[in-house]
Amino acid sequence: MAFFRHAGLFFILLAAGVIAASAAPVPQLTREQEQWVAQGNRHDRDGWIYLRIAGEPRVRGFQYGYLLAREIDSSLHEVRRQWEYESGMSWEWLLAEGGRILDGKVDQELLAEIAGIAEGLRAAGVRTDKAEMLVYNANIELTGYWWPEVKDSIGARSPDKPKMGCSSFIATGSWTKDGGIVLGHNTMSGYVEADCNIILDIVPAKGHRILMQGVPGWIHSGTDFFITDAGLVGSETTIGGFSGFEPSGVPEFARMRLATQYASSIDEWCAIMTKGNNGGYANGWLIGDVKTNEIARLELGLRNVGFERTKDGFYVGSNLVENRQILRLETDIRETDIRVSDVARRVRWKQLMRENRGKIDVALGKAFESDHYDTYLQQERLGSRSLCAHWEYDTTDPTSAPFDPSGTVDAKVVDTRMAREMKFAARWGSACGTPFDARQFLALHPQFDWMDGLLRSRGEHPWTVFTAGEK
Repeated sequence: MAFFRHAGLFFILLAAGVIAASAAPVPQLTREQEQWVAQGNRHDRDGWIYLRIAGEPRVRGFQYGYLLAREIDSSLHEVRRQWEYESGMSWEWLLAEGGRILDGKVDQELLAEIAGIAEGLRAAGVRTDKAEMLVYNANIELTGYWWPEVKDSIGARSPDKPKMGCSSFIATGSWTKDGGIVLGHNTMSGYVEADCNIILDIVPAKGHRILMQGVPGWIHSGTDFFITDAGLVGSETTIGGFSGFEPSGVPEFARMRLATQYASSIDEWCAIMTKGNNGGYANGWLIGDVKTNEIARLELGLRNVGFERTKDGFYVGSNLVENRQILRLETDIRETDIRVSDVARRVRWKQLMRENRGKIDVALGKAFESDHYDTYLQQERLGSRSLCAHWEYDTTDPTSAPFDPSGTVDAKVVDTRMAREMKFAARWGSACGTPFDARQFLALHPQFDWMDGLLRSRGEHPWTVFTAGEK
């Protein structure tokens, strides 16, 4: 048929699965659009989807939206349904309010890329537009930071704090086996929103090449694990118990993407992230420069900033902020309550770092990320307080509902040698490999039946190395 004018494009689209069941009629691609799509590359491996996009903003955005249409459409559906269930407000209301907040605050290059994504989605038959994709990219900070600040004003109950998530470490100098940098990170999230299995290889017309983990349709990472051809590596963990949002500031997703694409040093990266900070998606960032093997920790509150750097040491992240001013003035966390996951994981990180000084490498990083030791109960167990977290097995976390379907959904590790080659190791699913069966879980825990159709199973996958430029 006319839509598949070239056999090669036909097989690309079959692999991508871009014809969504709920989609609009699929228009025919123009010859120019076919040329754009041919510059991209998508393949699936070990639970991950590798996607390379290249060129000017609109062009790479079109590739992104077109080649990942099925996954973006699915993720949009989940985000819409989860927002309406948890907030009681319509998705259309969030689009209107979010669009008003974001108006005039996002760089034109990024807006062009987002518009290209929407254009690529429509070309694949998905009903959406630039305005929706913009709010979708800002979903974390709008729903987790802006919404808690405003919902009292419309008669809703007291605001919720943003949920905690992610464990990470970075080490260098005498703490690692070869004296270089080792960085590890795993994502902790609700299993409904566990769709961060995208490996994005971005080759922009301007700025640095980026290889990072991502979420379908987001121009930033969201989970925030990245390397660039400037020699920078980075990750983050969300600051737990944080409150504060400044609507006039620059969205976090825009600052993160610009910093990662254009910074050539730790100082430049942190300067871009700090300028215009709106408090949205407040994180502790672990950053390294493999040109110098220097590492740093940047903690961004709304009113306070913490920054440390070293060429011989380590930093860890467990959602417990280290900067005393941010901790005391912008969070409600008790840093000594070891019953809580972020405190227990902080204790475990420091134990592992000190026990393995001078030995830390990629292999140990993988072991750290899959660790199940509970420092509160002082035993190995599947639960919420381990670095590889499993809330679905836990009834003892005072901050969460029993058996909450959430926890660690991936693991990634990189060292100086790998970063210089633009590659990192990644594992999809629990860092330890424990599978999750959604149907069995919902049968055992019917209190979560609203997740039926959204909660997905994850199998056991091996560690895999991804490299920029894969074909």
